[in-house]
Amino acid sequence: MTVTLRPARSTDAGSIGEILHGFARENDWMPELHSRAETIAFCGWMIDQNWVTVAETDAGVVGFLALKGTEIHSLYLTPAVCGRGIGQCLLEQAKSDQAELSLYAFQANRGACRFYERNGFAEVARSDGSGNDENLPDIKYVWHRERTADG
Repeated sequence: MTVTLRPARSTDAGSIGEILHGFARENDWMPELHSRAETIAFCGWMIDQNWVTVAETDAGVVGFLALKGTEIHSLYLTPAVCGRGIGQCLLEQAKSDQAELSLYAFQANRGACRFYERNGFAEVARSDGSGNDENLPDIKYVWHRERTADG
């Protein structure tokens, strides 16, 4: 499977909105706070902010990463491509231009937590969820580029 990473276009809002909305519907621990239309509109707004990179295959857009400065705001894939290295590709691209990245992952999303820990992110804080819209306990992770011996 060939994967292409590219900046999202406004026409990708529907595809990434479906991925994001689908995640809430597929995980019973995740509250469905927004309608499909609201989620697509939010994804369009993230695209307008130039935060979003999409992963595309012959099947279309299969994942995306939204990066706001040095904070990973979102990283989601379609269930059909999970475990195939596409999330890794998106994350590596985000790392390539940054010395540090941070993100929040829901504690209930154990797969995501393991993924970030495998990719060099360290837990720096936990919360009871009172600071996020979903009201779910979360973990803040931070990644730092390793310094080279000569630089």
